[in-house]
Amino acid sequence: MQNKQKYVPHLPSILAVCEANYMRMMRLLPDVDTEHLEYQFATGKGLKYRIRIIDSARYTSTLEVSQSNTGVPLILQPTMQVRLYHDARVAEVIATQRVGQLNASYPYPNAKMHQKNEKQMVNHFLAEWLSFCLTQQRESSASA
Repeated sequence: MQNKQKYVPHLPSILAVCEANYMRMMRLLPDVDTEHLEYQFATGKGLKYRIRIIDSARYTSTLEVSQSNTGVPLILQPTMQVRLYHDARVAEVIATQRVGQLNASYPYPNAKMHQKNEKQMVNHFLAEWLSFCLTQQRESSASA
């Protein structure tokens, strides 16, 4: 019989990713205090990135972050809800791919096929996504 230990998230590394994501998001968005604003970035060949402010309050903002690609099924186009905590300067993915709130860890295996560190993986994906958008934004403004 194998002794399976429960996955315990490493909070310092998760917090570091969320802090870096907050900084990246602030560089991309000129104004996160206004609800219902939308920012779009195009990267050629039908690939578009969109950040939409859903809700904004004094200490938090909730954003919808999505990618669309012409000719690709909707299920293969990433969508995330991200909450910005302005007082803590942290950006955290709270929902993804039309899945409700993410837990910090999941037992594995599980009925919904979540990875044991799904929340951490999604926040790392957001980091890569934001870095790509910042790179594309610099390249497009440099060529303008």
